[in-house]
Amino acid sequence: MNSSAESIAEAAARLVNEHGGFPAQEQQPPGATGPMQPQPDHGENSYVGHDRLSGLRALITGGDSGIGRATAIAFAREGADVAISYLDAEQEDAEETARWVRAAGREGVLLPGDLTDSAWCAQLPQEAASSLGGLDVLVNNAGYQMARTTGIEQISTEQLDQVMKTNLYSLFWLTRAAVPLLGRGASIINTTSIQAYLPSVTLLDYAATKAAINNFTVNLAAELGPRGIRVNAVAPGPIWTPLQPATQDGDHLEAFGGDTPLGRAGQPGEVAPAYVFLASPTDASYVSGTVLGVTGGKPVF
Repeated sequence: MNSSAESIAEAAARLVNEHGGFPAQEQQPPGATGPMQPQPDHGENSYVGHDRLSGLRALITGGDSGIGRATAIAFAREGADVAISYLDAEQEDAEETARWVRAAGREGVLLPGDLTDSAWCAQLPQEAASSLGGLDVLVNNAGYQMARTTGIEQISTEQLDQVMKTNLYSLFWLTRAAVPLLGRGASIINTTSIQAYLPSVTLLDYAATKAAINNFTVNLAAELGPRGIRVNAVAPGPIWTPLQPATQDGDHLEAFGGDTPLGRAGQPGEVAPAYVFLASPTDASYVSGTVLGVTGGKPVF
């Protein structure tokens, strides 16, 4: 067994309580890493790169924290330069992510903006390409959810707009703007969710967007395959990120992830290697139209 992989799993197991989750806690959206107890593990002290992404240039949305931060750190340690997209309110977290990217000796570019704004999405890939000298990987990772305590009547048009625009519209807008910048061997990686397969009643709107992302991924892979551009997705399960205390009832977190076959929630650093694999033009050269589950054992089929 790989010793670094074992240490990641052992560290993740030590962070959870006897129910597989975390102490009850709540934040205001969009959430931040600093107040979280325990602090998420993004692979800061465990991820070891092997030049799998040497010389590549990547744009990661939602790159300030959680899975986005872990992926940015992993990409940088694999030799990629990284542009990080995030909201203005997430500036502190974004700067910390950039610090880790730069500590790996790679370029870390900060590009704040609101992905629910179609004009910003149209501009963002070019901003990233201009800053990095090109673009090879687009990671559509940003997402928004808000759990409900009552029925569908509680979903306001305003909430529906935010969920759909953040999770789905921005996916179309960003990809539409990025594709002309991508050459053969480039890749697009979308973040879907276990919610696409095992939807929670409290996340009706969010789960619907994730199912749509699965369809988008397979369909776009068919369209872009002849151009040599691969399109895949990662489906995380219950992962300890700021999205959880910022959008869920605090008491729910005590058993968060405990219903997985592995019996615990996962850490962002356990998800990032999936993005590294899919981004690699050598390791995943024949992988396209695939959804890779990182779910603690929950099924993605």
